[in-house]
Amino acid sequence: MVQNIFAGKKIVIGVSGSIAAFKVAGWVSDLAKEEARVSVVMTSSAAEFVTPLTFAALSGNDVHTGMFGQGKEDPMTHISLGRDVDLVVIAPATANIIAKLASGIADDLLTTMVLATRAKVLVCPAMNNRMYSHPATQKNLKILKELGYDIIDPACGMMACKEEGEGRLAEWDGVKELLAHSLSPQDLRGVKILVTAGPTREPLDPARFLSNRSSGKMGYALAQAACRRGAQVLLISGPSFLTCPRGVTLVKVQTAREMYDAVLAHAADSTVIIKAAAVADYRPETVYEHKVKKENIAKELILERNPDILLELGKRKKVGQVLVGFAAESTNLLAEGKRKLLSKNLDLIAVNDISGDTTGFETESNQILLISASGAETLPHTTKLHSADLLLDRVRQLVGEKP
Repeated sequence: MVQNIFAGKKIVIGVSGSIAAFKVAGWVSDLAKEEARVSVVMTSSAAEFVTPLTFAALSGNDVHTGMFGQGKEDPMTHISLGRDVDLVVIAPATANIIAKLASGIADDLLTTMVLATRAKVLVCPAMNNRMYSHPATQKNLKILKELGYDIIDPACGMMACKEEGEGRLAEWDGVKELLAHSLSPQDLRGVKILVTAGPTREPLDPARFLSNRSSGKMGYALAQAACRRGAQVLLISGPSFLTCPRGVTLVKVQTAREMYDAVLAHAADSTVIIKAAAVADYRPETVYEHKVKKENIAKELILERNPDILLELGKRKKVGQVLVGFAAESTNLLAEGKRKLLSKNLDLIAVNDISGDTTGFETESNQILLISASGAETLPHTTKLHSADLLLDRVRQLVGEKP
């Protein structure tokens, strides 16, 4: 599993004539930074909005604009461009280019290349809202879907024509995630995965609570990576400022008991449960309805034990179900991991070393000690998203081995 899904991938970006073409320049720049091999094909109308030189500078490659290029251009560019590519993205896709593709018209380099390629083609419409809602455009989009094109729905909002409605080019963050999904192996398709993430907050009064340093980044990365690989993902998250990954179903909770109820309500329907949340072990025995003045706060805080969600899941684990736990440790990582693996009836446990500055809570990277009944391995120090993919590789193997 490569660390970056875009690295080394050959992606063709087809740009047609819309003011939204200037946004796609940013897309090309970002893909190039992700080490994708980006080629840009522009229609003559597109070149009226953004110069080919701009896309050439951002992609690091020559831009293709005409069927009959001069000099060093390949005379069979319309065939070679779409051969052995991983993905073709048409953005912005005007009503005109959509109509041509729906009819199989190939009268310029872009439409001819799309007709010749056998790669997956993603179409990102961008036009005036009246043009987008016109029955002819809607009919053409339906035809494209039937032909196997993937359509990325446009956004709503104010457009260059000062009208408001549906027709704005989709935002890059969402498009990028769909590209990542298209480039990812679909080896978890059909697998239902429940992931927990983040901390819990155990209230003392309306102003104070007990919690921990968990940001939820590892759990959200697991949900994102699993969804990219085709899994049906349910994310049960404590308080977090992170955005739910596209395609993932999110259930928000606050306290340990709320997370306990939510997890057990969905556990029986899940093929895989990955318990990455840092659930508070204790809660205040007394919760005050109104804020307690500081001079009235007792010097001793009486606590009650929260339910052990992972232990309960281990007791209820069904035949064929894969249960993965997480443990945050600062010493004796291997011994503590083995103890929890056995005592909680887990298939895998991922142990995080929280004593370092670049692993564990609130960091962008991680290094997991992964323990199973067959042994232990230390995964490489890498991004949390890559760590998630490496862990999911092991989960996929376990799913295949389970009866």
